[in-house]
Amino acid sequence: MASNKRYWKSEEELYNPALKEQLSANEFPVDSESLFTASESLLQSTQTSRRDFLKYLGFSTAAATLAACEAPVIESIPYVTAPDKLVPGVAAYFASLYDDGNDYAAILVKTREGRPIKFEPNKEAGVNSGTNARVQAAVLNLYDSTRLKSPLKDGNEISWDQFDKEIVEGIKKAAETGKIFALVTPTINSPAARSIIEKYRSNYNNFTHVEIDAFPTTRSLDAWEMATGVRKFPFYQLDKADVIVSFGCDFINGIHGQAVESDYATRRVPGPDMSKHIQIEANMTLSGANADKRIKLRASENTAALLSLYNALARKMGVPTGKNVSTSIDADINKIAELLASRKGKSLVLNGYDNKEAEQIAIAINMLLENFGSTISLTKRNNLRAGDDRKFAQLVDNMEKGLVGLVVFAGVNPAYNKVSSERLEKALAKVPVTVCFSDKLHETSRICQYVGALSHVCESWGDGSPSTGVVHFMQPTIHNIYNTRQWQQCLLNWLGIDGSYYHYIRSLYAGNDFNELLHDGVYKTDETTSISLVQTPEVLVNVEVPKTSSAIELIVYQKVSLGTGELANNPWLQEMPDPITRASWDNYVTMSRADAEKLGIINRNVSNGALNGSYVSLSVGDRKIDKVPVLIQPGQAEGTIGLAVGYGREGMGRVADGIGVNAYILAGNAHVLTGVEVNKVDGEHEFACVQLHHTMMGRTIVKEVSLEDFINRPAQDNGRGWNEKPKFETYRGPLDSKETSLWDEFDHETGHFWNMSVDLNLCTGCGACVIACHAENNVPVVGKKEVRVSRDMHWLRIDRYYSSDMTEEIAEEQGLSGVKKFALMEVPSDNPQVVFQPVMCQHCNHAPCETVCPVAATTHSSEGLNHMTYNRCIGTRYCANNCPYKVRRFNWFLYNENPEQFELNYAMNDDLGKMVLNPDVTLRSRGVMEKCSFCIQRIQLGKLQAKKEGRKVQDGEIQTACMSACSTGAITFGDVNDPESRIATLKNDERMYHLLEEVGTNPSVFYQVKVRNLV
Repeated sequence: MASNKRYWKSEEELYNPALKEQLSANEFPVDSESLFTASESLLQSTQTSRRDFLKYLGFSTAAATLAACEAPVIESIPYVTAPDKLVPGVAAYFASLYDDGNDYAAILVKTREGRPIKFEPNKEAGVNSGTNARVQAAVLNLYDSTRLKSPLKDGNEISWDQFDKEIVEGIKKAAETGKIFALVTPTINSPAARSIIEKYRSNYNNFTHVEIDAFPTTRSLDAWEMATGVRKFPFYQLDKADVIVSFGCDFINGIHGQAVESDYATRRVPGPDMSKHIQIEANMTLSGANADKRIKLRASENTAALLSLYNALARKMGVPTGKNVSTSIDADINKIAELLASRKGKSLVLNGYDNKEAEQIAIAINMLLENFGSTISLTKRNNLRAGDDRKFAQLVDNMEKGLVGLVVFAGVNPAYNKVSSERLEKALAKVPVTVCFSDKLHETSRICQYVGALSHVCESWGDGSPSTGVVHFMQPTIHNIYNTRQWQQCLLNWLGIDGSYYHYIRSLYAGNDFNELLHDGVYKTDETTSISLVQTPEVLVNVEVPKTSSAIELIVYQKVSLGTGELANNPWLQEMPDPITRASWDNYVTMSRADAEKLGIINRNVSNGALNGSYVSLSVGDRKIDKVPVLIQPGQAEGTIGLAVGYGREGMGRVADGIGVNAYILAGNAHVLTGVEVNKVDGEHEFACVQLHHTMMGRTIVKEVSLEDFINRPAQDNGRGWNEKPKFETYRGPLDSKETSLWDEFDHETGHFWNMSVDLNLCTGCGACVIACHAENNVPVVGKKEVRVSRDMHWLRIDRYYSSDMTEEIAEEQGLSGVKKFALMEVPSDNPQVVFQPVMCQHCNHAPCETVCPVAATTHSSEGLNHMTYNRCIGTRYCANNCPYKVRRFNWFLYNENPEQFELNYAMNDDLGKMVLNPDVTLRSRGVMEKCSFCIQRIQLGKLQAKKEGRKVQDGEIQTACMSACSTGAITFGDVNDPESRIATLKNDERMYHLLEEVGTNPSVFYQVKVRNLV
């Protein structure tokens, strides 16, 4: 299968292959600069070559003195009285819960000397036990110095006593005057919080509780309420699905808050039971990128396509069909219907757009296929989404009419994501008492009279029930840094209930050992929910199907990095490249090349590889957004554009404010907007896009095979197998790279030999590993300007490759240049397949970096690790130049203790932000190289723990940060000298291969060939 495919990272490879060749030959696209100055002006003006500079410097001792002796000195003060159970130098872990209204995860909080420094997944929690990139990064927001530090009244600090007293007076006045007392929150999945809210409902006849979700699901919930009589989503079980057909649902990024990546991955293991995944969508999503087959479809055709699928299934099963419809993909729909019909009870059809009619038809299809009770649970429900935007709209109307006496916003920001801030501000002016609980003076809190400074989850107590029969617990792992509070505590105070929220929660679980519950972080019960389908499929599909329009459609979506923007002031997330576009520090319009050419939109790469693009204005009626950059996206359906929410913030902090545009201004509460007017405007946007960085000399290093070939053909078959090893012609005949090596071999049979496996079938490209590496290894943030010139510092990158089947012309012209081949691939690029490949230091056993370092700063260990001695490095960058994998990073500047130049990197340049740093990992200075260390600090800790207990290191006991964060199990780390270990098994698997094995570097990282279950 791989033999007739060509891979490419960006459209630039198709249209400007000469630039790709230039970048491949030049590892540092900007002219070499003086390495030993922090002056930006000098860096930008110098033209001195690296060779001339080193000749001038003469490799003198002065070079090492200048570059390597600037390690920061941090003074520490010992405890006078050490806290109980705290052992200096030893990490403590606490089971807890992360819930910000959009993302929900059971976590383990790693603390050092009382400081939370890392979130890990609590894999024993059952439901939502994995962490995505946003949850991994959320610990940094605890140390954001722009958080609110105390409650406010009219912008001035007040005490909590005064705050409580005046709110209670407002509640009484609202009751006396008969005006509404409203509480607006995200979906409440906490049993404790819901019980408090019920007390308010009992005590106050004028009380109303409104739940809203930042990314709305109101209309889809309407469909489930109609079908089941209960306004909740079901619990999906993807591990039981042989076939998944998704209509615009980016389920790998979460289904209505439910995390399903782990279940999905269990069925993506190559073999006879591997699932088939078909994605039908307009935007190129993470789920679409992982699909076996991806079909482009305008969002306005989504409902009709679902009904067409229902009708095709109904005809096969001899039941009444719905209204007759036709779509542009009916030929594909008929094939999908045939496939689904053969997997009754073992399939799943998902709808991703917030559309009642589309959701009803999806429910009806799953009923026809008998999926309820198998892939859709009949005993569990999803408790993470219950928002109703209509109720909030009614509340705003009542405010404008003067019918509301007091409104409390708790953990929501409707002025940003529900209604315009101008309208809400005018409505709130007619409410006597307005309260907002938030951690920032953001869009909504700015226009409220009282602002309650909200505690971070690491400072809070709580419980949460993501689904039926499961409760997770939240516990504080640090004392409140500021004078902040939970809104639940205030609700208790206003009711006159004595005691803390902790005691209130504990009282609800009085029949259990509460300390044990906190230790485990999870409480599982025998509770079940009986889901009955109260309507038949024939009734559910009796809907009006919207007519398809030729006007441009806007689809809003959540980026993998920022989600709905709750963590927008997090620089780790802002700098994380989007898995699909590979751009950071921006949101943008995604557009097909065909539409871009019609509008005169261009994307171009300048000489150093940085990406520039055109601007457009977007308007719908009287709503308009000016100057939105456009990124041409292969796979985008023609006639549609995409725009991510979560950007265009105000009052969130120095990192978030002014970044991107607010998509909610146009979309409001809709996922899809039709009739959008798009006009090109003057100017050219500078993207921070890494898609052409670290090109590995222009070589493609992914391998893939069809499932049919994987099962029926040998991996190696005299050059005809699907995983052939590179052979070299010698006088002794064809030999592999190890047999032709000139290196003296290291002794890797004695002691440990650490290896890592990356399974391309299980890697979804979600980026959780990238952020986990950031947090664990104190990786600096460099900012948009530095990313543009290829100076991003990520130790782990996830390469995204597009691939297209070669045309007949290319097959006939195999002997011609690569330029010709790339040019002929223009047509297939409209809807490419996608492969994700994590790349970190390969820890080569024949390491090219080690042979060229003049000061032996990079050396090989007895355990197969490639070490980096920071204070020996003099910054020649020879090692980076000689690395075929391009995984080494150079500290061009001093990123820590340099707030003037790197203010956004507050984890290293803010006294509070530094509390998140891992003390086990050195902060690197400017002028030195750094790269993945296989989390050597974790390896050493595991070895010492085993030695202390007088035993061998157990398989799986030592996990790198990336392995621990991976929800799908794509990354495996271990000792291959342990024959019983999983890593040893994987190294002997027929899918195993090394990157660029023909170079002869003999890496300690290996990959598993990607297998596609072709449809």
